[in-house]
Amino acid sequence: KADVEGRIAQIKREIDDTDSDWDREKLQERLAKLSGGVALIRVGAATEVELKEKKHRIEDALSATRAAIEEGVVPGGGTALLRARASIGNLKLDGDEATGATIVHRSLEAPLRWIAQNAGLEGAVMVREVENESGTTGMNALSGQLEDLFKAGVIDPAKVTRSALQNAASVVGLLLTTEALVADKPEEAAAVPGMPPGGMGGMGGMGGMGGMM
Repeated sequence: KADVEGRIAQIKREIDDTDSDWDREKLQERLAKLSGGVALIRVGAATEVELKEKKHRIEDALSATRAAIEEGVVPGGGTALLRARASIGNLKLDGDEATGATIVHRSLEAPLRWIAQNAGLEGAVMVREVENESGTTGMNALSGQLEDLFKAGVIDPAKVTRSALQNAASVVGLLLTTEALVADKPEEAAAVPGMPPGGMGGMGGMGGMGGMM
């Protein structure tokens, strides 16, 4: 048993050190076999493009599952972020800090609003309706109704939601403290040349078709 645990620790170090996705995948398979079990997922598709798309979706699902195991899950569809706004309202701030808190407060409704709009719903209306609810009740974009999102299976890993908010705040902080930014200058679209005056030259109008009768 001690030898197995030592080998497991060694494989974990190799996973952390490797830069190759292929090596990391094989090491993770080896680690799973040693640490208790492994599941083999076979992916089939009609074309190579479809196969790659399905493989990426499965990889995303696996990553989300690992994140959920680490920190649990929260209601999806932007509901958890909207619920988090209540904690901002309890802060006693002034000056620039109050301005920053107001910006964060407004930004936390954006995910739910855009999900609603992409589903053909009125974003601002859905934000107000979800705010009037509590707990795990939120908008199910598939049905367009307010439901218990846990029962409906609309959930997000808490780690993903937290990391997204932290990373967004980090980027915004960097932009606010940057004196200059580099961006691509948009190119003006070339004007489409107009038709020459007088119609199609060489035809002589309808009169130039004489003798054809």
